Amino acid sequence: MGIYVRLANPRGFCAGVDRAIEIVYRVLDKFGSPVYVRHEVVHNKTVVEDLRRRGAIFVDEVSEIPNGSIVIFSAHGVAKQVQRDAKDKDLRVFDATCPLVSKVHNEVVKFADQGHETVLIGHAGHPEVDGTLGHYEHSSDAMYLVENLRDVENLRVKNPRALSFVTQTTLSVDDTRLITEALRRRFPLITGPRKDDICYATQNRQDAVKLLARDCDLILVVGSQNSSNSNRLHELALRLGCSSYLIDDAADIDENWIKDPMVIGVTSGASAPEILVSGVLEKLRQFGATIYLEKEIPNEGVEFSLPKALRGN
Repeated sequence: MGIYVRLANPRGFCAGVDRAIEIVYRVLDKFGSPVYVRHEVVHNKTVVEDLRRRGAIFVDEVSEIPNGSIVIFSAHGVAKQVQRDAKDKDLRVFDATCPLVSKVHNEVVKFADQGHETVLIGHAGHPEVDGTLGHYEHSSDAMYLVENLRDVENLRVKNPRALSFVTQTTLSVDDTRLITEALRRRFPLITGPRKDDICYATQNRQDAVKLLARDCDLILVVGSQNSSNSNRLHELALRLGCSSYLIDDAADIDENWIKDPMVIGVTSGASAPEILVSGVLEKLRQFGATIYLEKEIPNEGVEFSLPKALRGN
């Protein structure tokens, strides 16, 4: 009997998020406010509010930014047209695009240069998807977005002999595998990237939830509602038979969720700071839970360098 809490490992910040946040910090330290950020630099409410307090100004489009200002592009990346718009306004750009997203952009450009129609597996309206679609500029109707198996069934292309695919980096690993398998069945000559586009952090955090779900009745995912990778963790937990809730922080926890006996798993999305997890654990202790303290979060061995202008002390 009793309430026990297990922590997922790994969880929380990935290298791309670390880099993006550090870029904003360093630009603010070096140049002072105002510093404009196109879109939320990462999808986490707590992080964005902290940066706003420090002087970052978040905008939806570069058209909102005064000429000659400093702008930071978010970790999700931007379309080529956005880059041109920034140049036209004489903006000084610091690009916080995750290098793994930039890798997908480069693949799209390569496929377009080869004359290949290209399929993007992703979620419509997500800023990473908008940016990736905006890197295919050879034709306005030669890149296609598919979100699910039905989209694959309905997909019509002009030349299935010259067809490639890429994926959003923060998708469900299992769902994406099913979609890519369906694409290969429909279009046997389709080509894809040499290495999976889904990022290491997304894969590792989903694998950790699969392990957690073996022993847990409830899994709490710490992350914002607009975070793609956090939503995928929440959906995965539900699919594995656990109750699950996606929460911004400890204040979102409903005491009615907590039963005795129960094993609760806690994880966090790649854009959620560990301080939010600490707050959740403290709240669960107040409900009488015993926390199984895991080893330190493992170093995943990935680190991305900062722009040259921001390196050094």
